[in-house]
Amino acid sequence: MTRLPDTIDATEALLSASGYVASRALATVTFLSLRLGRPLFLEGEAGVGKTEIAKTLATALGRRLIRLQCYEGLDAASAVAEWNFAAQMVAIRAAETTGAGATKADLFTEDFLIERPLLAAMRPQQGGAPVLLIDEIDRTDEPFEAFLLEALSDFQVTIPELGTIRAPEPPIVILTSNRTREVHDALKRRCLYHWVDYPSFAREMEILSARAPEAQESLSREVVAFVQKLRREDLFKRPGVAETIDWAKCLLALDVVALSPEVISDTLGAILKYQDDIQKITGSEAARLLDQVRKELSAA
Repeated sequence: MTRLPDTIDATEALLSASGYVASRALATVTFLSLRLGRPLFLEGEAGVGKTEIAKTLATALGRRLIRLQCYEGLDAASAVAEWNFAAQMVAIRAAETTGAGATKADLFTEDFLIERPLLAAMRPQQGGAPVLLIDEIDRTDEPFEAFLLEALSDFQVTIPELGTIRAPEPPIVILTSNRTREVHDALKRRCLYHWVDYPSFAREMEILSARAPEAQESLSREVVAFVQKLRREDLFKRPGVAETIDWAKCLLALDVVALSPEVISDTLGAILKYQDDIQKITGSEAARLLDQVRKELSAA
């Protein structure tokens, strides 16, 4: 287990060593979250590295990563724990055969509990408190947000049959949101907040160099510049940094050393995920954008 960083510079270095290139502002809020034991709420477009920072922290610190993937209709049972009714029924029938019968105390024990992410995060962990990733919280509803307040305020969960289970050491909590809806202020107030934006050209080059180091610099420059050009186009879904990395790796797999309109059209599925967007960019439009990109790179 790695000790928590004691400065912003150390936090930035810790993330960088695991391949995550963070801005100074993101490194600062991450350091404060770790230092103060406060949940970190990361909001921004999909694919800009919000989820990845939780994975990176878990790897860098040698902690277990526990992920609660949010979705519409998520409830407390799915997030905390459920009773294994099938196993309980088997226990009841087994007790009936002996004539003793099964009591409530016999059935509602840890042996019959199916542990879900929030409860797992409150358990003692080998190697220190885990990293709890509550991913895409904006996909849930307000009742579930209200339920989370207990977990994020006191780092505890309550199971009616067992009582309250409190974390011996608060987990490192990262919440992410793609802002498909506004998350309630009551939840945000319990967190430190940071908006994760698309990176600058220089920072995206750093990220690509860390994640696809085998790519030649000339190709990386064209890839990053082209993706950044796409983000200024009228698209239904702009590509994130994750798509930049995926595209570069696809091009490397095809032994591409420089972009061409044909290569771009053939591999657009790596960076654009909607057919309408692909149709806008393919063919002559890809050639036009690539020509602009090369002129801008030459002038830089």
